[in-house]
Amino acid sequence: MRREARYRVRREALHLLRREARYPAGMDRIRIVDVIDAATFGLLPPCADPAFDHRSCDYWEDRDSGSKAHRAGWLESKPAPGAGPGAAPGQAVSEPRRAPTNPFAPASDERPTNPFAPAAARRPDSNPFALEDEAEADPNPFAPSPNPFAPSRPARPRVPAGGPRKLGLLGRGLAVFGSYAKVLLLDEDDGERPVAYAQFGPLSAYPRALRLRELYPQLPDAPLPAVITCIATIEVAHGRGLALRLVGAVCEDLAGRGFFAVEAYPEANARLHATSAATPAFWVRAGFRVAVDDERFPVVRREL
Repeated sequence: MRREARYRVRREALHLLRREARYPAGMDRIRIVDVIDAATFGLLPPCADPAFDHRSCDYWEDRDSGSKAHRAGWLESKPAPGAGPGAAPGQAVSEPRRAPTNPFAPASDERPTNPFAPAAARRPDSNPFALEDEAEADPNPFAPSPNPFAPSRPARPRVPAGGPRKLGLLGRGLAVFGSYAKVLLLDEDDGERPVAYAQFGPLSAYPRALRLRELYPQLPDAPLPAVITCIATIEVAHGRGLALRLVGAVCEDLAGRGFFAVEAYPEANARLHATSAATPAFWVRAGFRVAVDDERFPVVRREL
């Protein structure tokens, strides 16, 4: 059975090679962007199978019950924490309504002061010997002055609150790891068109990949690889080698982030468009080797 599986992978690789020969890689002008905010998230292309949707897929992020299905509710932006019911995404909540004032109470400037009220307490770090004006201007005269020569820390990138749920999943590692997805844009006569999508990241970001990898103790434990969980091209762009170019860009990026290897977990006998992880033959064409030759869930690996 394993020999037949190897022959099948070779046949599929030859088939891919013949298809890609019709479209030399240098003929297509492309641009690859990282998915890091709402604008780039809006570039995600549709799945070839309309029942699936990259924008609502949490198949790899959820160890047991993740889904690839199209879910319209996932595409809606949610109000940021603290936003009112009528606030736009990311908009701050308006001031709450104040309790009605007492119409029989005297005006504030007419109210007599309370001679028995204690004086306002000083802050614990204030100078008890300072004059009132000085204490208010500098409550802690012993605090160190800021260093004007120290480099300022750049703000860590993050996904704004209130966006689509999938964008939040893709933005989890922005501050430490970087982006978790890329989109390939094809330059056509009427402008750029998003045609291919890749999702990737550290193994720890994808619990289903961790669970699958636990089935194969022969895989090396250290250093842990990065993973590419999804690679997809829209149907009209198939056979042009665009997914291969996108995988090459992802691998180059991962190597620059310090990873020594990357793995993918294709489905060997899945029907066309039913898998987001491509076929073993595709990964062999992309420079991967079959690390685990399983009849259903093989593992492919590429050293970086």
